[in-house]
Amino acid sequence: MTFDKFDFTHELLDGLDAMGFQTPTPIQQQAIPLIMDRSDLIACAQTGTGKTAAFVLPVLDDLVLYPSDKTTTLILVPTRELALQIDQSLQGFSYYTPVSSTPVYGGSDGMAFEREKRALKEGANVIIATPGRLLAHLNLGYVDFSHLRYLILDEADRMLNMGFIFDIYRIVSFLPKERQTLMFSATMSPKIRELAKQLLDKPAEISIAVSKPAAGVTQRIYKVEDSSKNRLVQRIMKEKQPASVIIFTGTKKKAKELERELRVLGLKVGAIHSDLEQSEREDMLRQFRNRKMPVLVATDILSRGIDIEDIQMVINYDVPGDAEDYIHRIGRTARAESTGEAITLVNGPDRRKLQRIEQLIGAPIHELSLPEGIEPGVTEKKPGRDRRGPGGKHTGRQGNSRKH
Repeated sequence: MTFDKFDFTHELLDGLDAMGFQTPTPIQQQAIPLIMDRSDLIACAQTGTGKTAAFVLPVLDDLVLYPSDKTTTLILVPTRELALQIDQSLQGFSYYTPVSSTPVYGGSDGMAFEREKRALKEGANVIIATPGRLLAHLNLGYVDFSHLRYLILDEADRMLNMGFIFDIYRIVSFLPKERQTLMFSATMSPKIRELAKQLLDKPAEISIAVSKPAAGVTQRIYKVEDSSKNRLVQRIMKEKQPASVIIFTGTKKKAKELERELRVLGLKVGAIHSDLEQSEREDMLRQFRNRKMPVLVATDILSRGIDIEDIQMVINYDVPGDAEDYIHRIGRTARAESTGEAITLVNGPDRRKLQRIEQLIGAPIHELSLPEGIEPGVTEKKPGRDRRGPGGKHTGRQGNSRKH
């Protein structure tokens, strides 16, 4: 099957041809006809399945057939990285069309806010926004969504996990009731179904390759405590010398520390976390994409919403708390039928998280023996309060004890 089977406009087909898109993915084959038939849709699809094009293409086709100088499409996303990724895809697909788009996200300067304000007032055709930033504009009273045709929620599960549920309902209160609503999620949890029930009208439902890593990913684990993780990562980098690797850490503090230690080894490495300005993140991603910086240390800010091909390795310095996030992390490698390696470092407290991941993917992950010279390490205990008073007696409140 080719894209011309969808009966897209010539302008859109020219854009697809220029970008080298020829064969639609399964999610695109199933979602595009439903969207073009005006059905509300809830689609379960993981990163790397082509879901962005699945909703962008029919929307662009509609905007070419029925042009407007107003905002007709709102795409809500959890992170600025994903907003930028979708905007870049839109720019490519719409190259031969008159469609305009603007990303709206937090963490930028006053000039960016004014640019977003101008686009929202003058009516950019497509707005791709993070919920908090969009609400800041909506609360100022100049945003006009009265001509909206499409509401699209991308990575809806991620938005719920990040606590955006009330922001989403607040945003929807500004939108026309007569609209087409599309929801894309990596999971179909009860929370997602409840959200769909509230926002969608008799939706069609699609499920594509849910919660399964790409076939080309070789998954391995090391059981090692935090005190030995840095030395293990250094050994992996020295022995394997991957051309491109993303290392995911649980905190920005760990990301900064690991970046410093890898720099000592002479590696060209950068760290992406919430302390950086957006321009700094974009510059670092650009260097990584162009292979000028082969090693990227990142918090979960990058586990979704990054579209870089040919990443050879992903290292989970910390096991993610959500088993689904593991799928998204290792989904950075082995894309487009390529191969890659995913290595996860598992300390004692994270063993239960590992069990949940193995239950989700339906298979145990192969454990590797630690390299010679690397010890398992010791569990780092968090300091706690000493509730014992003089003589060793406990001073906690009676009748208010908690089980841990």
